[in-house]
Amino acid sequence: MKQIFIDKFVIPQNGKQEFTQRMNFNRDFIKNLPGFLGDAAYERADDNGNMICITVANWESEDALNQAKQKVQAEYQRIGFNPAELLARLNITMEREIFQPLAN
Repeated sequence: MKQIFIDKFVIPQNGKQEFTQRMNFNRDFIKNLPGFLGDAAYERADDNGNMICITVANWESEDALNQAKQKVQAEYQRIGFNPAELLARLNITMEREIFQPLAN
């Protein structure tokens, strides 16, 4: 069954540029992984000037998503990137959910 991986980020104004660079790196990386079906990113500003960003990645199966997660973590380790540190340093909050398409 297809898996839809959805992240919601709230990024303070001072972290927007660095966050966007990292997000684009990640989006480019996953596009080459097996089982990747496509992605999208959306943004808006809230009343406080924070960037609200939603990313959506579609995967052909739960197995493909799990393998992609492992490959992403291995790439982070290879390049010395710590996502938790980035989120904490830039005061970014994140919510993550996995969905499946609605059955007809």
